[in-house]
Amino acid sequence: MANYNDRGGRRSDDYKRPNRKNSDGFRYSDDRKPRFDGDRKPRFDGDRKPRFNDDRKPRFDSDRKPFESDFFEDEVLDVEFNAFPSPEIVENDEQERDLPSIIMGRNPVKEAIKSGRSIDRILVTKEHDGSLGEIIGLARDENLVIREVDRSKLDEICMPFGHNGKPGNHQGIVAEIPGVEYAELEDILDYARVRDEKPFVILLDGVEDPHNLGSIIRSAECAGAHGVVITKRRSAPVTATVVKTSAGAAEHMRIARVVNLVSAIETLKKEGLWIAGADMAGNSMYEADMKGGFALVIGSEGSGLSKLVKEKCDFLVSVPIKGKIDSLNASVAAAIIMFEKNRQDSVN
Repeated sequence: MANYNDRGGRRSDDYKRPNRKNSDGFRYSDDRKPRFDGDRKPRFDGDRKPRFNDDRKPRFDSDRKPFESDFFEDEVLDVEFNAFPSPEIVENDEQERDLPSIIMGRNPVKEAIKSGRSIDRILVTKEHDGSLGEIIGLARDENLVIREVDRSKLDEICMPFGHNGKPGNHQGIVAEIPGVEYAELEDILDYARVRDEKPFVILLDGVEDPHNLGSIIRSAECAGAHGVVITKRRSAPVTATVVKTSAGAAEHMRIARVVNLVSAIETLKKEGLWIAGADMAGNSMYEADMKGGFALVIGSEGSGLSKLVKEKCDFLVSVPIKGKIDSLNASVAAAIIMFEKNRQDSVN
């Protein structure tokens, strides 16, 4: 029978589980049958057959022929090149292909019209303030299709090229184009021959920031370079952001997209060009001879030139640094070296 305390409630002892230990302190009595007695059979007796006996035939015997293939016999391979890109890289490439092909901004659109670039149509706001009127006049002279839209429509089109939830800076005008028109490496060399000039080419080894790419293209065009070479992997493609950052220079610059940068370097060497890599470990650009046919290789923003590309360069050049920071932005360093090359050509 339950016991009650002075307040009429049950005592805490009534809720305790009964003690099932015996007098010796063991939880179970001596009469309890053990879980496994001595008559239990072992899991594997001595009569069990082994999984593999001595007569097992080896997987590969000495008569096996080694694998032979001449698939890579004549190929020039870049060990730094990722032939099997990670899913993240593939996903980024697919996203780039899905982006609309547009040119946004007043100056880039104006330069595209002046260069004779193929344009599907031009979307412009209804308020033609400032230089928009001049651009619309140029478009009408070229018989281009012009459509007036609300600014919110342009914001929607340029949203993939913005950041922090804001659209790209279209400045009230967007030109829709068929797509990026890449050139071939031979086109760049032919362009130099037509102008009767020594080829001046800029090669980019893994520049992934579209703003850096656009800035380098702009500097290359101003420095009189005949073309820019980028890679299909580990490089930013030419998008609306690149064209916008280049201030329209991308419309005047021949941009080649190659699979292997090392092969492109070998081709330029056969054409008589000297290949210089921008690297902080190189000699000062003032001491390097960059006159005549010349190609400048710019490395990625983080790791610089890849190992094999650096080995293929004829020499390395650097920009002398006097401050406490030991490196420059890739696009800034590229611009400085380009114009030093121009200075040497003019002195010659």
